[in-house]
Amino acid sequence: MRARRAGVRHRLTSPGLTYISRKRYEGRVHAFDVLGDPVRRRLLELLATGERTSGELTAAVRAEFGISQPAVSQHLRVLRESGFASVRPEGTRRIYAVEPGPLREVDAWLDGFRHFWTQRLDALATEIARGKRT
Repeated sequence: MRARRAGVRHRLTSPGLTYISRKRYEGRVHAFDVLGDPVRRRLLELLATGERTSGELTAAVRAEFGISQPAVSQHLRVLRESGFASVRPEGTRRIYAVEPGPLREVDAWLDGFRHFWTQRLDALATEIARGKRT
């Protein structure tokens, strides 16, 4: 797919990349580009409860977001290629699972910001405890 702007031709996608994963950071998809999409976040939420077949994931996401099966497959591909999910064949089915490594990297990055909310959460817990005593 090509677009023209001021007489110059620009490629809208890079070879080998889907429209979903064209944002790049240091030669690979950045974690927040992956997590920034609500469909991919939902797929990870479903996988957080345990392994799921591609059919189960597709059915759930199609029902919630109204997107096509090929679109769900592209999102699953982004999760696999970025390391957030793994897949293994089991007969004719493909079983998906969460891979914790990239999530640990996100968690480590968030450590620098955690102080913004931990004190407030601690204060909330104290207030809740006081309310239960009265």
